[in-house]
Amino acid sequence: MDFKDYYEILGVSPDTDIKEIKKIYQTLAKKYHPDVNPGNKEAENKFKEINEAYHAIADPSKRKKYDDLRSNYQHWQNRGGKGSFDWSQWQQAPGNGSYTRTMTPEEFSEMFGDIGYGSGSSGGFGGGFSDFFSTIFGMGQSAGFNDDIYTGVSRQPRKGRDIEGEITVTLEEVYKGEKKLFEIGNKRIEATIPKGIRDKAKIRLSGQGEAGSSGGKKGDLLLAIKIKPHPQYTRDGDDLTANLEIDFYTAVLGGEVRVNTLAGEIMLKIPPKTQSGRSFRLRGKGMPVLNQTNKYGDFYARTTIVLPPEITDEEINTLYQLQANRK
Repeated sequence: MDFKDYYEILGVSPDTDIKEIKKIYQTLAKKYHPDVNPGNKEAENKFKEINEAYHAIADPSKRKKYDDLRSNYQHWQNRGGKGSFDWSQWQQAPGNGSYTRTMTPEEFSEMFGDIGYGSGSSGGFGGGFSDFFSTIFGMGQSAGFNDDIYTGVSRQPRKGRDIEGEITVTLEEVYKGEKKLFEIGNKRIEATIPKGIRDKAKIRLSGQGEAGSSGGKKGDLLLAIKIKPHPQYTRDGDDLTANLEIDFYTAVLGGEVRVNTLAGEIMLKIPPKTQSGRSFRLRGKGMPVLNQTNKYGDFYARTTIVLPPEITDEEINTLYQLQANRK
């Protein structure tokens, strides 16, 4: 792999500030642009070379890394350049670089104005960088500029991309509409769970996506809601259903029992001779209706008859007598 002196390619000294480098780059880019030099392969190659050089030293973090490498490479040369230069400590770790691709004419026109990507014979000049650049910095995506350096005209602001994520919540959190902290990548984000939202629905968090370009707004985060199964309640739309255990005597004679709902405890009157499996409807005690204030679904308490935990011999004998009388 051959070393590239990016300062030499741009004709600047290593201590030139970024503003001056940008001016020189703009001049060179206009001079060697393939559409200004149709059919000139040498100009096209020069254009790619200065583009790569600017990409390396216009970014502060890349420039620092490159300066360290350049200094060490020059020391190695001054010592005679024996053997092979050790690139390993400056190599981009596998998987940390992005990919390289050629901009389409539409993308180029959108980003850089009317200079005309496809009017000359250069089709595809915005392709990948050299092996040297890719080894040191990873494989850069060609459409990564912040300004229209060819025409001097600012690019139109572009909103960043939306990203997607998932958050797991409880039925209680959905009922109350609570705030919840969660992590997406290395970011901690607080989101308010809309009251009554359904499982697998998505909420949009503005400005929590990828950064925009040229002053454009950040993208959004589309957050898919995953509601945990509840141990007591089954949800059907905005309605809730739960089993209600009543003892044998209450089922036969009637009485009152406590029903636990998400709205709190409610006393429910059980009429005499209630069969197991009968449902009692509690209006407005279900889930909140999404985006409708003070409107709720219903709660259904479905009875299950259970025996008392302890039955005395006297009670059993009485039941035998009642059974005999019914026969």
